[in-house]
Amino acid sequence: MLARLHNQAFDRKDWIFEIKWDGYRAIAELNGAKTRLYSRNGLSFAAKYPVVFDELTTIKKKMIIDGEIVALNEKGMPDFQLLQQYGEKEVPLIYYVFDILSLNGKSTEDMPLIDRKELLKRYLPESEVIKYCDHIAEKGKTFFNEVKKQGLEGIIAKNAQSAYAEGSRNGDWLKIKHVLTDEAVIAGYTAPRNSRKYFGALVLGTYEKGKLTYIGHTGTGFTDKILKDVYSKLQPLITDANPFGKKVPVNTAVTWVKPELVCNLKYTEITKDGIRRHPVFMGLRVDKAPKDVHREAPVEVPESKTTKQTSKHMAATSLSKKLILTNLDKVFWPDEGYTKGDVLNYYNSVYKYIIKHIKDRPQSLKRTPNGINGPAFFHKDAGENAPEWMDTYPTYSENVHKTIDYLVCNTKDALLYIVNLGCIEINPWNSRVQSPDRPDYLVLDLDPSDKNTFDEVVACAQVIKEILEQGGAESYCKTSGSTGLHVYLPLAAKYTYEQARDFAQVIAQMAQEQLPEFTTLERSLSKRKKNHIYIDYLQNKEGATLSCAYSLRPKPGAPVSMPLEWNEVKMGLNPLDFNINNALERIEKKGDIFLPVLKKGVDIVKVLKNLGA
Repeated sequence: MLARLHNQAFDRKDWIFEIKWDGYRAIAELNGAKTRLYSRNGLSFAAKYPVVFDELTTIKKKMIIDGEIVALNEKGMPDFQLLQQYGEKEVPLIYYVFDILSLNGKSTEDMPLIDRKELLKRYLPESEVIKYCDHIAEKGKTFFNEVKKQGLEGIIAKNAQSAYAEGSRNGDWLKIKHVLTDEAVIAGYTAPRNSRKYFGALVLGTYEKGKLTYIGHTGTGFTDKILKDVYSKLQPLITDANPFGKKVPVNTAVTWVKPELVCNLKYTEITKDGIRRHPVFMGLRVDKAPKDVHREAPVEVPESKTTKQTSKHMAATSLSKKLILTNLDKVFWPDEGYTKGDVLNYYNSVYKYIIKHIKDRPQSLKRTPNGINGPAFFHKDAGENAPEWMDTYPTYSENVHKTIDYLVCNTKDALLYIVNLGCIEINPWNSRVQSPDRPDYLVLDLDPSDKNTFDEVVACAQVIKEILEQGGAESYCKTSGSTGLHVYLPLAAKYTYEQARDFAQVIAQMAQEQLPEFTTLERSLSKRKKNHIYIDYLQNKEGATLSCAYSLRPKPGAPVSMPLEWNEVKMGLNPLDFNINNALERIEKKGDIFLPVLKKGVDIVKVLKNLGA
């Protein structure tokens, strides 16, 4: 089980707080001669740390335990750099054990954490090498302040009622750091200067959305012996290929290496560009794969939640008692660890903004009840299972030859009801039930092909903006939450869908004529070139939907469809920068900049006349 980064200490009933140990995470399977000790990526620690392993083999009880192997310096403090030197000189080691996953062949993972720790304390025989990791309850702030005084790295906050979820970073465990530390992937090194030997600095990165991203370089924290050791490990990895795939801001020649080694860093802060300031090398990590090294965004103070071992259902205390939420700990994003509960918390937090964009609009539900890697399906008809208090909009469908009752989200209960069905994204109609055949806005959906760059999508959006400005109309832009952009034009329900679509087609054709080298109006994927952006104007019809403003998307990284100011729609824009972790902060800072889409509509005839169309 993994911990998510959190930005501040807190007091909370039903939470416990432990020291964050600065060492190697290790699982121990205790079974006499068959005892195993290994890292989170499966690397055996039996031969590497025999003093710990040998001590574990003496334990009679059959169990699986989780903890951290730590080296202590002369002051009795954890020292990760000292852990690197184990085997070369005498270093005192301790295995701090904080969880038990199995006892006498029976899994304990579904037990509440506080009960697991009670079992662990009862059955773990302590020694000078094996120690039970104790905790304090509720008083996280006081504990964190004491940890700071002692010079320790930080604390781990844990939901006392949580189950153990292997491989999950679901928010039930949080790490709160006093000393800023991080892991980084080594991508290259620079030449040494003056009397320095072997190399000058290591060039570092982390993986963001599957791509290695530069985060800085470090030339401090090395002894001569460490320089030689790291240099020798890098030599077999030398390559001509730049692992970043593009130039990075290093003002000297770089010897590139395959990104296979991970190191620990200590630093003072992260700049807005993601660069670690004043990074200090703290040692190589053998227990973490490079692809698992990501920049972590702190999560907000967690809401108290009921987990699977205490109840299968949770009635949200801030909502009416008629709403029942289920399976909150189900992981929807396996790589990031975000859960269904995280999705519900997100929509609960942005409700006052998103409601303006979904109120009175029929919903086409896209359900992904098993997360982003599971099957998705559309659900339009409310059917008999919808609660009586949920608003619906009945309309006859020519396609299925029957009346469909679309769900309509006019309250927070209604929104969270459809999210609880497994709807990660929210897809409202462009029109409201009061005027179903007249959209409040038209949309041009810029859908890139595989070989388009996002800068080309930006260029296309800017051309559409300029065309509309020439016609005297102000437009609005948001990210799709995936690979494209959406350009909106307010209509205030003054025109039919057909009129809106015809006008959108004219604008799309004008934009395509200005950018023929990489845009198209060809809808068919099989006929479309692989380096052409499809300017989709056909979304302007009754029942067609796009993800609305502030909607999450079921994509890696949990991106959000985020409204933008036009000065932000520029080269270098990365739509995946807006996600479940940072969206609310941005929205609260800027306000609802997409609200004008719902206000006064343009005069289509006047715009066409101004454009000479």
